[in-house]
Amino acid sequence: MSATIDEGGAVIDRVGWVAAVPIEQATGTLKEAYDWQAAVIGEPTEFTRLGSLHPHLVMERLRLYKEVEAVVSGLTEAERRLTVFVTSVLNATPHCASGAQAALRRAGVGDELVERLGADPNALTGNPRWDEILRHVRLLTRTPGEITAGDLDRLRSVGLDDRDIVALNNLSAYYSYINRVATGLGLRTSIPDAHSAAAPR
Repeated sequence: MSATIDEGGAVIDRVGWVAAVPIEQATGTLKEAYDWQAAVIGEPTEFTRLGSLHPHLVMERLRLYKEVEAVVSGLTEAERRLTVFVTSVLNATPHCASGAQAALRRAGVGDELVERLGADPNALTGNPRWDEILRHVRLLTRTPGEITAGDLDRLRSVGLDDRDIVALNNLSAYYSYINRVATGLGLRTSIPDAHSAAAPR
């Protein structure tokens, strides 16, 4: 990230490949959004600042992030973080994948498996339920138009109910959106571990 000076003498930061409003210059809705996230992790993340030219978009993304992270289902924390990680790897989004790696460690997923999935998102985990979940994540991320009712039956066969399936679908689809925002605007940095649990409360 670097800073430039506009014609009026104001400092404009850059996040990724686009201009961003500096934290100390934020006002109104943008300041509220920055402060909301800073209350959790001490500062707004690079991703949050990436959208700062559109303050209401920043705020609504934070609200959606909060809701996505708060969804209650039968998916374990490891299953949720594996979903985020594999989605982000498939979308070639190192920024989001790095944050998911830290969350996977907190969820007790071994480094060897994380490294294997990072190198090959098609790799098997050795856990039949996880493998079926990640098979579905790959379908949804790569070829969503090819998903059939039978694919949902496969998820049911390893213990997911419809509430879990909706949560899984939403989580992977949400991160595909976030991945495209980050990568499309040039955000390729790694997320600090402290920022990998940045959902506002």
